[in-house]
Amino acid sequence: MVIERVQKMSVEEFLDFAESSEEWYEYIDGEPIKMTGGKLNHFDIISNILFELRLLLAETDCRTLPNGMLVRVGDASLVSPDVIVVCGEPKTEADTRILLNPIVVVEVISPSSIDRDRVLKRDLYEAVDSIQAYLIVDHDRMLAELYTRGETGWHSQTFSQPDEQIPLEALNCSLPLRDIYRNVEFESKDSSSANEAEGSV
Repeated sequence: MVIERVQKMSVEEFLDFAESSEEWYEYIDGEPIKMTGGKLNHFDIISNILFELRLLLAETDCRTLPNGMLVRVGDASLVSPDVIVVCGEPKTEADTRILLNPIVVVEVISPSSIDRDRVLKRDLYEAVDSIQAYLIVDHDRMLAELYTRGETGWHSQTFSQPDEQIPLEALNCSLPLRDIYRNVEFESKDSSSANEAEGSV
């Protein structure tokens, strides 16, 4: 997603600003950041993850939330993961959509957001005590990166084969990589190159 910055403001000012805006914003170090773009694959993958997790967690006290809730990741930082899982009673800041106790968060990344999601947001998520796993899913190819909290720190695993299962131990379930990408078609590099060549003539 393309990121566009606005002026710095307080949390209260940001919440008022975000509620009245037709655009979508996150809030990093006191600075509103506009989130725009997103191809069809991005939304298909999010829908698939939501559907699969809701099936897997149907008999538990965990619920799966789509993009829209804000997660507090610092005194002056609020982010909105593409998918959130919270177990037990959700804790929110009074009269706001700020969630305080997510257990698993998911981001579907694109080339324009890859550095931010893999570095900045990963550091922010890992600083939240309740978060036990952070899943990053690529929307241009079959690839998922799982970061999990352990006794000796955070550990990472990479998944790229359709038959692989992503172990979400905090939720006592595994998410099939194949199902994340159900009905998702990737644009071939050859066709992208051809389109670029035609546009340059």
